[in-house]
Amino acid sequence: MNVYYDDELDILYIAKKGQEEEVIEIYPGINLEMDKYGKLIGIEFLNASRLLKNVLKPLEQKAGL
Repeated sequence: MNVYYDDELDILYIAKKGQEEEVIEIYPGINLEMDKYGKLIGIEFLNASRLLKNVLKPLEQKAGL
């Protein structure tokens, strides 16, 4: 899987190759993208910096940033 971040739109996207057929919102701002066989091909985090701040802050502290 590849990771992409659009800082202008604040979207984090984790994906592998495939054609999206369905999007399932599992939590506000978190979408799963499925292919035509129902297999996961991507995860999209909208407003990623706000949504993931509670995850990123401890990681930054642990890394000494």
